[in-house]
Amino acid sequence: MHLEKITSSEQAIKMEEKHGAHNYHPLPVVLKKGEGVHVWDVEGKKYYDFLSAYSAVNQGHCHPRIIGAMHDQASTLSLTSRAFYNDVLGPYEKYITEYFKFDKVLPMNTGAEAVETAIKIARKWAYERKGVKEQEAQIIVCENNFHGRTTTVISFSNDENARKNFGPYTPGFIKIPYNDPEALEEALKSNDNIAGFLVEPIQGEAGVFTPEDDFMKKAKALCEKHNALFIADEIQTGIARTGALLAVCGNCTCEGHCERQETYSRPDILILGKALSGGNYPVSAVLADDAVMNVIQPGQHGSTFGGNPVASAVGVAALEVVKDEHLAQNARKLGKLFRDELNKYIENSDLVKLVRGRGLLNAIVVNDSEESSTAWDICMALKENGLLAKPTHGNIIRFAPPLVMNEEELMDCVQIIIKTLKTFEK
Repeated sequence: MHLEKITSSEQAIKMEEKHGAHNYHPLPVVLKKGEGVHVWDVEGKKYYDFLSAYSAVNQGHCHPRIIGAMHDQASTLSLTSRAFYNDVLGPYEKYITEYFKFDKVLPMNTGAEAVETAIKIARKWAYERKGVKEQEAQIIVCENNFHGRTTTVISFSNDENARKNFGPYTPGFIKIPYNDPEALEEALKSNDNIAGFLVEPIQGEAGVFTPEDDFMKKAKALCEKHNALFIADEIQTGIARTGALLAVCGNCTCEGHCERQETYSRPDILILGKALSGGNYPVSAVLADDAVMNVIQPGQHGSTFGGNPVASAVGVAALEVVKDEHLAQNARKLGKLFRDELNKYIENSDLVKLVRGRGLLNAIVVNDSEESSTAWDICMALKENGLLAKPTHGNIIRFAPPLVMNEEELMDCVQIIIKTLKTFEK
């Protein structure tokens, strides 16, 4: 059987609409090829990718080193399950734990799986190390969080579109406002059953909401004071996206060039995904020290594909690219340039209220309501002008290009964005 050949964007969109579940609302562009910071649609039009598959493609599309590692390993041994050892997983585990300076890693596939894994580890730690009575452990989370769309995760989501009619919901979570250390302290000191605090260093889906510089530092200190685990979801913010290897961790390998390094705090549990494979393969990971990770014993958690040979080879190659090509430093430099240039435009704009972010994870806030179509219309116009981005929360547009972008390409993109925005000014 041969797949039907796609010859037009209209054909591909109609085919997805007819045969696929309608669980996404994509921008109407059908991509066929990617290389570096660019993608091409089926008609051959070239675009700058300013979303990077939600920060999965930090190393650029089809990076030859990562693709080469994947091809070589897939041609040799692709899957054994964890019923047997293989000769790639151990070296990968050694590499990633030394890279991020943790004792152990539990390999998974997707970001949502990694979040669920971290929740399980935190609960078991609470029962077996902290002395919480079984079935009573609770985890503190933040309002407007995004940690995935599994049944457990939507149970503590504010997004009613993701929650409605998917109950009953999983108990065991306490929600507090984001960027509010006083609320966190109150939740910790008023409840002896807290297993941990699960938090995004920057809330990506909430519109690249960036907290105060000292929020993570204060959160870590409060968790230590009250014997709760500080759990950092760095699936989107991690692996150089924000101008540092990790957005919260001072123990990085960025050669001392981490942005605001003194404010970072080392997590007790670190959750990674997306760019851990450069967007080429589903690879995620949960890292912790022995005092936490050793609560997991054989048969208590697992995954057929987690830690498979291809994923292990890809993970090493992806992290090597980040280190060897100095992508954290590049993201830091270009991110500042991007915000500086957009701020020059915003000074005289009635359309855009502000630009915010860190490194090359940024967003603009459109001066309109969340219910308006303005941000979507701007993204449609950007598409016509050769740049792909996507709205989040109605009136916010996220900008997150691959970290391999150079200054000339970034300035070209800035001009496209400003030129497009000016056509929407009243």
